[in-house]
Amino acid sequence: MSVTTTEPAAKQRWKAQWAELFSEVVTSGLCTGCAGCVVACPHDVLGYDDTQGVYKPFHLEEEAGPGGCGHGERGCTSCTRACPRFRTWESEIDTHLFGRERLPEELAGQSKDVLLARAVDPEIHERGQDGGLVSAILLWALEHDRIDAALVSYLEGDGSTWKAVPGLARTREEILAASGSRYTYSANTLAYTQAIESGAERIALVGMSCQASVPAVMRARKAGKVGRRLGLSIGLLCSKTFDDAIFPELLEAKYGLARADIVKMNIKGVLQIWMRDGAYHEIPLKECHGWTREGCKTCPDFAAEHADISTGGIGAFNDWTLTIVRTDAGREIIDGMIADGVIETRPGDDDPGAVALMRKLAIVSRRRWPEHAVAGPRVGVPAPKPKPA
Repeated sequence: MSVTTTEPAAKQRWKAQWAELFSEVVTSGLCTGCAGCVVACPHDVLGYDDTQGVYKPFHLEEEAGPGGCGHGERGCTSCTRACPRFRTWESEIDTHLFGRERLPEELAGQSKDVLLARAVDPEIHERGQDGGLVSAILLWALEHDRIDAALVSYLEGDGSTWKAVPGLARTREEILAASGSRYTYSANTLAYTQAIESGAERIALVGMSCQASVPAVMRARKAGKVGRRLGLSIGLLCSKTFDDAIFPELLEAKYGLARADIVKMNIKGVLQIWMRDGAYHEIPLKECHGWTREGCKTCPDFAAEHADISTGGIGAFNDWTLTIVRTDAGREIIDGMIADGVIETRPGDDDPGAVALMRKLAIVSRRRWPEHAVAGPRVGVPAPKPKPA
C-alpha cells in the first residue's frame, strides 16, 4: 500500500515595505498612530506628525514621494513587521503569544486570569488611577530588576495644557509622576530612542490597546532588537482618545472649564473633571464624540488583547483596577507582587458588571473594523440589535 505524504507549504518570504504600509494602513483609515513603524525603522527615515489631530507616520525623504522608500525597494521590511494593523496582524500575534488564534467568543482576547487589583502602598494608591496598579507594576518590575525603564506618558510642561507627551521613567518619582489618565493621545513608543540613549535594554511599554500590540507583533514577525528590548507590555483598556481641540472647543467654550485649572480627569460613563478650586463636573460622553481622534475610529481593540497585562478602571469599584493577565510573563509578575504583598486582589467575579462591560465595549470596538480589511477582528462579533422604530 502506498502512502501519500503532503509537504508543508513553504513559508513565503516577507517582502512588504513602506509602500504597502502607506497604502494599506497609513492612508486607508486603519492607522492608529501607535508609531511602532517609526521606532522600528533602522534607517531613521520615518517621522511622526502629532499636530492638528494627525498622529500618523510620514516618510522624511521626499524624492520618492510620500509612499516611496528607497530602503524598502532594496529589501527593508521593518516598518510593516512592526505594524499592529498590517494585514493578518491579530491572528499572527495570537499564534505567537498563545499558540492559537482566539475563539469567536473571545471578543476581549485570550487571558489566563481576570482579577480586581490595587496597590497597597498609600502613596501609589493615591497618586495612581483606580488604585494605582500600573504604577505598582512598574515599580515592582524596576525594583526586582525585571526592567531598566518604562515608556510612559507625561503632561507637557507644567501640565496646564493637558497635552499628553511620550516620556521615559527610570525612577520611582518618574513613575509616580506619570501616573493618572490622559484622554488625549500620546504615542508612548516614541520614548524608545530616549530609553536606548539612556542605556536601557529591558524596557516596559505602557500604552493604549493599539500600542500594547507593538512588542508582540515585532516579535511575531521578527522585526529585530526593538521587539526583544520591549520585554513587558502593559495595555490600557481604551475605547477612544480625544483631539486636543476638545479643551478649547467644548470644555472651555460650553462649560467654562479652563484646561489650566483642571487637576484630574476620568471616564466612568461620563467625562469626569475635577478643578483646582475643588469643583467637580460631569460631561456627557455623547457631547465628546465629535472630538474623537481620527485614529480611534476604526480601531477594533478595546481590551488591549495583546498586552502581557491589560488594565482598566471600569466597573463598580472606583479604587480597583480590572486586571486581565494574558501571558506567562504577566502572570509571573502579578504572582510575584501578590507574594510580596504590594498589591491586593479580588476575583474578577466580584464585579461581574465590569467583566460584562469589557465584553460589551470590546464588541462595540470590533464593529468599527472596516469591511475592506481582513476579516479576523470581526470574527464572532454579533450583529447590532435593531433599534426600535
